[in-house]
Amino acid sequence: MRTNGKGNGMTHLPDFSRRTALAYLGAGASLMSARGCLTQPRFTESPFTLGVAAGDPTSTGLVIWTRLALAPLEPNNGLSAARIPVRWEVGSDANFNDVVRSGEAVAERQWGYSVHVEVEALQPGRPYYYRFASGGQTSPTGRAKTAPPIDAPLDRVRMAMAGCQKFSEGYYTAHRELAKEDLDFIFFYGDYIYEARTPPEDWEHPNPDSPQAIGRVHLGSECLNLAEYRQRYSQYTMDADLQASRASAAWFVTYDDHEINNNWTGRKPAYEAAKGLARRAAAMQAWYEFMPVRKSVRPQGSAVPLYRRAVYGDLVDLNLLDTRQFRTEQPCGTAIYCEDVDSPDADVLGKAQETWLFNALNNSKAQWKVLAQQVVMMDIDRDKSPGYLVASDSWAGYRVPRSRLLSYIKDREMSDVVVLTGDVHRHLAGELYVDGRNPEGPPVATEFVGTSISSGGNGSDLNGRNRRMLEANPQLRFVNGQRGYAVCEITPERWKTDFKVLDKVSDPNGTMSTRSSLAVATGDARIVSS
Repeated sequence: MRTNGKGNGMTHLPDFSRRTALAYLGAGASLMSARGCLTQPRFTESPFTLGVAAGDPTSTGLVIWTRLALAPLEPNNGLSAARIPVRWEVGSDANFNDVVRSGEAVAERQWGYSVHVEVEALQPGRPYYYRFASGGQTSPTGRAKTAPPIDAPLDRVRMAMAGCQKFSEGYYTAHRELAKEDLDFIFFYGDYIYEARTPPEDWEHPNPDSPQAIGRVHLGSECLNLAEYRQRYSQYTMDADLQASRASAAWFVTYDDHEINNNWTGRKPAYEAAKGLARRAAAMQAWYEFMPVRKSVRPQGSAVPLYRRAVYGDLVDLNLLDTRQFRTEQPCGTAIYCEDVDSPDADVLGKAQETWLFNALNNSKAQWKVLAQQVVMMDIDRDKSPGYLVASDSWAGYRVPRSRLLSYIKDREMSDVVVLTGDVHRHLAGELYVDGRNPEGPPVATEFVGTSISSGGNGSDLNGRNRRMLEANPQLRFVNGQRGYAVCEITPERWKTDFKVLDKVSDPNGTMSTRSSLAVATGDARIVSS
């Protein structure tokens, strides 16, 4: 049985026998092309069970994505051919009366039958519609906007940020609502999947007080190899609400930790050893296969050239960062203060990425300079009791590289720098200072943190822990622990963030509302109510 995220959430391995075989007729029919021998099957059921997506838009093009799968949870997706041709079309209207670009791609077994088409020669700053066809079947239609012309004067950019969507802890109602927003793009900050297994007791007797009480459970054990990661991505992507969100707008995608393993960092010894590198390579290949990203981001073994930049006219420079791959191991071991948070040898971005970012900031001509990344940059004391309680997996555990970045911004008197973050399953808004423990003078930049789509279960608005964080940190202006996403409306005069929340994710019919709207004015990083 397959689910669309609106039933009881249970997903079982389908029976790949007579039914799937009948859906895959003509598997022996081949044709020759300039790219070699292709197998053209005749499908009696749709191979587009994982939907469509678009990403990484520029002013002249974007990436469109799909993945052929008759049986998404099975090895090789229930397909046998090595290479299958896939037609694609891009139209200026939803009915494809005006097809502006079309062509043929190849879905290859070695890349999980995923297709990444880099469509070019499109008009800037407008919506397009796209679809795929193969073996007599046609995919759903997706919609995405190209970026405006570089340096063009803009009145507005409207974007959303979302991430952290543990399948077993809540329904994807937030994605259903996100799909209704009219957006220029979505920044997905990571934790598309969670790698851990669901404990056996949660299959038969879920604790009614735990997020698993909804009955959605992870298939299989903890993900360690390519087949296991592929199955986990398929299980998540089969959700109808997630598919609607992916088809509604272009995504800029990064990863965080759970795409590989909780709190991993690339320079932690376990991930530099052969076993860790093999797991990283498997996880990163599966991530690439499912994400609407360009071939320039394709993994090279265990390495992924993830960090990149997007430009939206004269209004927004979007710098997409990687805070995992080049980072040194977390200090302290737990969320307590220790001397190692001040280590001069600590790294978050790595030297090459840090140099790239400094150059991008220094050369930016846009009004708003955006750092789209994964872990909280604010130097937050996690408790108001004596002492200093830090989350060592955040930038607060790496005070030297944090200070180096914020000092670079301050010393050059850069204004209108906004940091976008995920990871902590809370909405947060705060002001960034070179020394977060002594927030003196005007803030250097502003940080908006998006909560989770589902991770953590229903959550609550302002529990005791969140209240203590607010009391202990004068630079922290807003905390909320519910599920949802954030919508950012950016103009030459101000940046406004609407924090959207659901009353519950344990029920697919949860209600969405705007919990708070906060803004910063051009030239002033202080947060005000909007």
